[in-house]
Amino acid sequence: MIYSIENNNIRVYDKTQFNPKHILECGQVFRYGINDDGNYFVYSNKYKATILEKPEYYEIISNNTDYFVNYFDLKTDYNLIKNKLKTNKVLSPMIDYGYGIRILNADTEEMIYSFILSQNNNIKRIQKIVEKMCEIGENMGDYKAFPTSKNLSKLPFEFYKNLGAGYRDKFLKSTADFLSLQNLEDVKKLSTDEILSYLLKINGIGPKVASCVLLFGFGRKEKFPVDTWLEQVYYNHFSKEKRTRDEMQKYFENEFGEYSGVAQQYLFYYERNNSTNNK
Repeated sequence: MIYSIENNNIRVYDKTQFNPKHILECGQVFRYGINDDGNYFVYSNKYKATILEKPEYYEIISNNTDYFVNYFDLKTDYNLIKNKLKTNKVLSPMIDYGYGIRILNADTEEMIYSFILSQNNNIKRIQKIVEKMCEIGENMGDYKAFPTSKNLSKLPFEFYKNLGAGYRDKFLKSTADFLSLQNLEDVKKLSTDEILSYLLKINGIGPKVASCVLLFGFGRKEKFPVDTWLEQVYYNHFSKEKRTRDEMQKYFENEFGEYSGVAQQYLFYYERNNSTNNK
């Protein structure tokens, strides 16, 4: 992946490996938007990046270049990953469709809360709830940082009830209380299976949410979360054999191996934008 740091901004030169629309609209992140100039912006933790498209490159304007080099996974060559995944003939045209997708190295705490909210929910509603949570975050000028668990844990249950999160309010409160006492940097050092067991102990996190957090919050690209869209992908494109979601996840992880999570994003993005159920 070819990129450079120019005047404290990041220039990404290979547009076949980076496309902000593909990256931000493939279901892996919720704090993003498009400004009046038609440029995408994204918040993560307490940082912000705006992405400008130039004729020869994308320019990422941010307040922390090191953070966003890691956030956008710029040190990883996605052409190598795509070439490996393209051996699957079903997946190959879907990779061409979402060619600019990259798996974000997102803030772990933020992903835990976000994907607890994702259960039986839609992206627009998740975004609204996350933004309400951020109202108590650190003031960064023209936006608010995602609040820390230590600060969230100090808030009464009424705060969570008023977020509009429905039955998930109690999960958010108990998660804040739990995470406020944890050191996630130590958790990141554990094996994938150990982190999975850790996450499943959190009230409100089941296998699907845990897999999402492993992929998007811990960078474990071998995980393949299965939701309604991926169930549809399985039956529409891979097999008519009846399987549970857990069985589908094992099927896909066996098929795509260490890059199962990357494959999942290409499949999700393609199906969500091309399914007759979405027209």
